[in-house]
Amino acid sequence: MRSYQIQDIRDFTKKLLIQETFDTFLLSEASITTFAAFHIDGSFHPEYLHDAETEMSAPERHGYTLWKRVRPFFFDLTRGKNTPLNFHIVFRLAPHNVETLLAQSGIALRPEDVDGLFLNIHFDGTVLTCVSGTSLRIFSLDKSLEHTWDSMLEKFFHQKQIPFC
Repeated sequence: MRSYQIQDIRDFTKKLLIQETFDTFLLSEASITTFAAFHIDGSFHPEYLHDAETEMSAPERHGYTLWKRVRPFFFDLTRGKNTPLNFHIVFRLAPHNVETLLAQSGIALRPEDVDGLFLNIHFDGTVLTCVSGTSLRIFSLDKSLEHTWDSMLEKFFHQKQIPFC
């Protein structure tokens, strides 16, 4: 687990809420406080979809919705002249990306051993931090997955030009 303090909050929130930067992540949950507190459960409910245009994507078959579906609604909650009092978003890496990460890194875990690789984003009104997290379905003292996930997030931040410390 590693904590990253985001240096340019305005640019980060633009990438988070307006651009497609985080669209491939699954949403576990989100909350935001503006004039009221709102909580979003990222559980995916395919029975709601009625037409072929809005079919569920492969990652959503694992029970969570993609951020790109929720992003416009979350953005609407932030619109206005006032900055949100706070928000918290928990992303999880899509299972096929977990499988790819394991294969590329040579980590001796099976994809079904990994419960999730998480990116927690928290804005407290003045400071925006991102915290990585891992969850395994098995007991292991090996921290190689955690270190690999941290390294992948750092590369992602550099690639997307997100400065952090």
